[in-house]
Amino acid sequence: MQEMITDFLEYLQKERRMSSHTVAAYAHDLRIFSTYMEEQLELSRLEDIDHHDIRSWIISTLEDDGLLPRSVNRRLSCLRSFFRHLMRTDKVNRNPMLKVTALKTRKALPLFIEQHQMDHLLDDMDFGEGFPGLRDRLIIELLYNTGMRRAELIGLKLADVDLYNGQLKVLGKRDKERMIPFGQPLGRIIREYLVLCESEAWSSRATGRLLLRDDGTEMTEGFVYQKVNKYLRLVTTIGKKSPHVLRHTFATHMLNNGADINAVKEILGHANLSATQIYTHNTIEKLTRIHKQAHPRA
Repeated sequence: MQEMITDFLEYLQKERRMSSHTVAAYAHDLRIFSTYMEEQLELSRLEDIDHHDIRSWIISTLEDDGLLPRSVNRRLSCLRSFFRHLMRTDKVNRNPMLKVTALKTRKALPLFIEQHQMDHLLDDMDFGEGFPGLRDRLIIELLYNTGMRRAELIGLKLADVDLYNGQLKVLGKRDKERMIPFGQPLGRIIREYLVLCESEAWSSRATGRLLLRDDGTEMTEGFVYQKVNKYLRLVTTIGKKSPHVLRHTFATHMLNNGADINAVKEILGHANLSATQIYTHNTIEKLTRIHKQAHPRA
């Protein structure tokens, strides 16, 4: 079983070109699945696993691991991809996932920061002196102004910044490139940051990356999360204060202020419009509120 799992993970990384974060998540889910099959059900061959065994594993993850249905469904999605790959490569002759259905879940609405809270953070808060302060501000500004993902932010290179045309070239999921426009206010902050970088003992040109840590080394996912969490705590009490919340905030504010949903889809790098439509609930809520306030019979 382990050999087939390793082969599948290599396929995801080399052929599907999935991010290292996604591959690691798949590896984690498959490790849990294989451990349960081998230790609890004494099944070491994938050919011997049927849909009853998988349902037993689902019950175990709900009861013993205490996972929510949404998290279980994510693991089931991993298994579906895994068994489809095994079928395509003739490693198994039947797919037990065909008789396994996803659990019913309540659709979670994306968390976002209110517009007045973002204005307060960017207009009134002190990010500190020198390079660290300006770099921290630029992290927040880029995530909020462009809606890019954390990994895309970390991967930004100096060559990806077109200050003249006000554009950023972003390398998204599965190595898909897209162009994201930005306005003059963000452009001025980027220029100021680049000038400050040149005055440091090191230069950002040494790594080619746009954003760096205090010692001139490349940023990590944990570093970006800590910075975003630190500043969002100053303006909001919502449960999650992550870089992805700023992506949600970008999309929500764009749609609430009249942006075309297809344009937002392209900026976010979504493959399907359905992924972008989760943000329209806020627009509908706003329209409902306006309707109640303005219509004489509402």
